[in-house]
Amino acid sequence: MRGFFTRFALVFSALALTGQIPATAQDSEPAETRWSFAIHGGAGTISREDMTPEEDAAHRAALQAALDAGSKVLDEGGTAMDAVEAAILLLEDEPRFNAGRGAVYTWEGSHELDASVMDGATRDAGAVAGVTNIRNPILLARKVMTDSPHVMLAGKGAEDFAVEQGIEIVPPSYFDTERRREALERMKARQLSSLDVDLKFGTVGAVALDRNGNMAAGTSTGGMTGKRWGRVGDAPIIGAGTYADNRSCAVSATGWGEYFIRVGVAHEICALLRADRQAARSAAEWDAARAAGPDAVVFVSGVEMPVRFAQDVADDVMDDVKELGGDGGIILVTPEGHALFSFNTAGMYRGRATSDGLNEVAIYGDD
Repeated sequence: MRGFFTRFALVFSALALTGQIPATAQDSEPAETRWSFAIHGGAGTISREDMTPEEDAAHRAALQAALDAGSKVLDEGGTAMDAVEAAILLLEDEPRFNAGRGAVYTWEGSHELDASVMDGATRDAGAVAGVTNIRNPILLARKVMTDSPHVMLAGKGAEDFAVEQGIEIVPPSYFDTERRREALERMKARQLSSLDVDLKFGTVGAVALDRNGNMAAGTSTGGMTGKRWGRVGDAPIIGAGTYADNRSCAVSATGWGEYFIRVGVAHEICALLRADRQAARSAAEWDAARAAGPDAVVFVSGVEMPVRFAQDVADDVMDDVKELGGDGGIILVTPEGHALFSFNTAGMYRGRATSDGLNEVAIYGDD
C-alpha cells in the first residue's frame, strides 16, 4: 500500500479543486460511451542498436495488426473479451513473439505453453498451463472459463479438455522456429541463464474496456528458454500475470514470472486502484454531505480518477518488482478509458488505441 495515503490526499485535493466532487445529492449523467485497448508483446533488453530496420518494421507491423484487430471489435460495439481474444490470436500466430508459434524451447527441447483470460464484469477466469499441442492457448483458456467448472487446467488434462471442446490441435513441431532452437543450444553450450539468451520476455497480452464499461484481460506465453521440471510462470496465474475487475482496472503482465507471482502484480495494481477509488468516493460523499446540509441524503455513484493516479500505482508496483530483483512490464486500462504502460526494462513491445483517436505502437523506452 506504499503511497496510498499520499495518493488519497492528492485525489481529495484534485477533486475539490476541479469541482468534480458533487455539490448535490443527485447522480451525474453517465459519461459518453468510450472504449480503450492496449497490447504487449514482451519487455526486456530491447534497443535500436540490436534491431535491424527490417526487424523493427516487422515487429511494429505485427503489433499494429493486433492492435487494429482488437480496436475494430471495440469500435463496432463488441465485447472487451472478444477484443482481447482477437489481438492475442494474431500474436500467438506471429513467430516473432514468444507465444504459440515461435514459443521458446524447454530444456528437453519441447514447448510448454501457458495462457489465461479474465472477465472484469463477473471476475470469471480461465487458464491453461504446460500444454504442448494447442495452436492457440488463449482460445483454450477462454473455454476453461466458459465451459468448465474450473479456473486452471494443466498438461494432458487441459489437452483432453481441448479435444472435447473442438479446440484446434497441432503437432508439437508446429511451434518450432530456428531462432528459438539456436537460443536453447547457445544456452546449453555456454552454460548461460534464460535471461542471457532471451534478452526479453516475449509473453503477449491484451487488455480492453468496451463501450458497455466492461473490461477484460488476457495473457499468453511460451515461458522461458530452457525451463525445466514443468516450470510455470505468471502468465496463466490469475492475479499475477492477468487480472480484470470492472471496479478498478484490467492488467496483463510480461516479465520474470517468479517475481510477478511473488508480488501478485496484476491483482496488486487493481487492488490499489480500487482502494484509491473508494477513498476518492468517500471524500466526495463527505464533501457533498457537508455542502448539502445535515438533513440531506447524499449518494455519489462514482468518481473519475485522473490518469496520473493510475500511472503512479502501476509504477509503484513495478518498482516493487525491481526491488526484489525482477523486471518486466504491464499494460493497463481503467474505467475512465486510460490505456497505460509501465515497465522497468529498456523497452517493451506495446501498442494502445482509444475511441478518442489515440493509436500508436512502440518498442523502445524512448518511443
